[in-house]
Amino acid sequence: MRDEAHRGEERRGGSPQSVTRVIRLLEVLCASTEPVSLADLSRRLATPKSSLAALLRGLADEDLVTATEGAWRLGPGAFGLGSALTEARRRLHSSDLVREGMRRLSDRSGETVLLAVGDHEGDWVTYVDLVESRNVVRYSVTIGDRRPFYATAGGRALLSTCSPAAVEAYLKRIVPQRLAHATEIDRKALAGAVDLARAQGYAQTVDQAAEGVTGTAGIVRDASGRVVGALVIAAPSARSQDRLDELARLVLDEAAAISRSLGFR
Repeated sequence: MRDEAHRGEERRGGSPQSVTRVIRLLEVLCASTEPVSLADLSRRLATPKSSLAALLRGLADEDLVTATEGAWRLGPGAFGLGSALTEARRRLHSSDLVREGMRRLSDRSGETVLLAVGDHEGDWVTYVDLVESRNVVRYSVTIGDRRPFYATAGGRALLSTCSPAAVEAYLKRIVPQRLAHATEIDRKALAGAVDLARAQGYAQTVDQAAEGVTGTAGIVRDASGRVVGALVIAAPSARSQDRLDELARLVLDEAAAISRSLGFR
């Protein structure tokens, strides 16, 4: 009976839920400048103290955590693991992680995927990487091509990360031009489009920068929270109108996945 109970305990300890709890537990200790009590950990993680105590004992055996006056903090093993992870990230360059995510998004959406960054003046976006759709009919762009912020999904997504004052200054500075029949050039409407992108977490444009092109963009961030760029699905409008919500969901999912791979939490 005792052996059977022990095997059951091992199965529970190795469950996906336990792995998730270990990760969340270490994240809480990483974020705290002081040792954290078991009761406080239980409250923050919404997990029974008995379950956390068992996890903490196992982590303590590996020196990942240590007890201090009835509370818990990171142990020396955690810093060794952190150094190893930092070195692994250095070897696996962030651009490789971004491009891997772009390939996944292109496969999932069936469309061309771009990475857009803003220039220093904040008036233009530049496409710095792309994964082309396998469809015969697809949006075509060249790395290095530039587009105005106001007319592109990537530009509006990037603007949504700026303060309202910075967006207002940008819109006062530029003279919007009609690039396609549907291009929005009214400054008040453009400010509203940026506000909507900020609220939704993504931007979407239809026939704005060019005729027949729909763009859907989300923001990629690194471990420091810095904006890496805008992840953009660029697709023919004729193929996109019945799947606008799907494209938004896909770009949000992948932008979040890439950001996590870069250390953003």
